[in-house]
Amino acid sequence: MTEGDPIVDAFEQQRPHLRAVAYRMLGSTGEADDAVQEAWLRLSRVSPEEIENLGGWLTTVVARICLNMLRSRNSRREQSLDDLRMPDPIVDPLDGTDPEHEALLADSIGIAMLIVLETLNPAERLAFVLHDMFGVPFEEIASIVDRSPDAARQLASRGRRRLQAADSVADADLDQQRQVVEAFIAAAREGDLERLVAVLHPDVVLRADYGPERDSIEVRGAEAVIAQARSFATLGAEGHMVRVNGGIGTVAFLDGEPISVGAVQVRAGQIVAIDFLADPARLAELDLGRLAS
Repeated sequence: MTEGDPIVDAFEQQRPHLRAVAYRMLGSTGEADDAVQEAWLRLSRVSPEEIENLGGWLTTVVARICLNMLRSRNSRREQSLDDLRMPDPIVDPLDGTDPEHEALLADSIGIAMLIVLETLNPAERLAFVLHDMFGVPFEEIASIVDRSPDAARQLASRGRRRLQAADSVADADLDQQRQVVEAFIAAAREGDLERLVAVLHPDVVLRADYGPERDSIEVRGAEAVIAQARSFATLGAEGHMVRVNGGIGTVAFLDGEPISVGAVQVRAGQIVAIDFLADPARLAELDLGRLAS
């Protein structure tokens, strides 16, 4: 296959959709790209005449690849499900989302939702993502997970209940999100306890992923989160407001180097969750220097 070949052009038209499927399945932009590339290699070994519906065929192939990657990941995972790695954040300037990122972020796929998806087993995650997010019929999902259509429906239902219980969808109003996050940053910097308490939900949760060299942390409750915020403020880092997976978040720089990306979940005017990625190796892959000015 060469550039200008109709099958090449057709695949490139499908690429944004395939990356979106893989990102929701894997929570990793790098692994999503790997899954899409593997789908391309498999397509190159098949005669186009054998494929009736290229979009459906590619979606199924990417889903199978992602399912195998999830199963392999789970078999290697040594930590418990309570110590999950933070999914890869999609970081953009405040003034807008990169067009390439928009396809990844359709349906408001925030970090909080991806974290809940990480708690599903591979088959549940696949069934929920394909059916609820992309409208794939259960008959097709059943063939991927080697279950009956009714069993596939139950898998998606379990995933749906898990997300509903977690209530992982943030307020849609970006202006309100921004006001709340700005108030939190200012109060933390100034050590204003009263303002911090006002902006945090009593049951707020803060999670931080520092990478494999250091234990991740998870604290719950306004008092514990305030203690973490005060500790972070003492570092003297410079914070910048950004969009993280479409919502309002922060990037912190120390001596010109990024030290964290924070995804903030706001609901009813209060912060209910803060998720920090502070793994130096993964931060280096995000090209955050463009946001420092």
